[in-house]
Amino acid sequence: MKRRDFLRTSAAIGVATLTFDKLQAAMETNTVMVEAVPDMVAVMGGEPAQLLERALKEMGGIEKYVKTGQSVVIKPNIGWDKKPDFAANTNPDLVKALIEQCFKAGAKKVSVFDHTCDNWQKCYENSGIKKAAEAAGATVIPGNDAVYYKEVKLPQAQILKSTKIHQALLEADVWFNVPVLKHHDGAQMSIAMKNYMGIVWDRPYFHSNDLQQCIADVCTYVKKPALNIVDAYRCMRKNGPQGRSVSDTSVLKSLIVSKDIVAADTAAIGLFNQVQEMDIQKVGHIANGEKMKLGTQNINKLNVKRIKL
Repeated sequence: MKRRDFLRTSAAIGVATLTFDKLQAAMETNTVMVEAVPDMVAVMGGEPAQLLERALKEMGGIEKYVKTGQSVVIKPNIGWDKKPDFAANTNPDLVKALIEQCFKAGAKKVSVFDHTCDNWQKCYENSGIKKAAEAAGATVIPGNDAVYYKEVKLPQAQILKSTKIHQALLEADVWFNVPVLKHHDGAQMSIAMKNYMGIVWDRPYFHSNDLQQCIADVCTYVKKPALNIVDAYRCMRKNGPQGRSVSDTSVLKSLIVSKDIVAADTAAIGLFNQVQEMDIQKVGHIANGEKMKLGTQNINKLNVKRIKL
């Protein structure tokens, strides 16, 4: 993707700048202005570890989110028995880099899991995530059995009033939601909100009871991710969620990071639209999430920093 296209995407991602009046007022009162941590960072033009390092730096550093001695869970998309070039799963280099960052901040333990669609062992192996995670010192745990999940009530939900969530996530001090940006034939798009379906046991319920609302419902789970880190290094632009060939993908070399899950998905679709048209109105769970006050689609009201490496 050309640099001018990335810059054009800022119409969807937005840019917050200091006004002259604020700067002048600070000078007159001898106030030292400290730049606030952005609501979102969008980085383009590097390898996964580079993108993550810069994004975390702009978001206040990994130490802002992970404290010494904490137990951390990283939840990538590992749903499919596909090689990394298919972009069906989160980039393993990004997962490895995030694990290393967590240990750098003093994490006691880092665990990685997903409730996969294909055979979990093959998904973990062929995605490259098991090898990458273990190389960085993380514990890779299964999500293929109901015994790993515990019932949790979702009082703010409209349809999904309760669901079984993986115990590792329930017990973690902090967790990171790390989806890949891709097309999805059912939900239309699979990004940060859709990635929550990998933390629950009974996914068939979602598909038989208003998928778009159930996705928004599960995102009301009280323990929010420290950050939503959207892997857009290589995106799957069609034939998702598995993809038919590598030709279904586009290399964007980008990363979007935000605490606001609705904003993260909104911005990611703006980026996706540079290679494949997608009407955000068709991705109903995003609007549903905004209605449930999980975040905002109005990116222009946020403090967003965009970076070209």
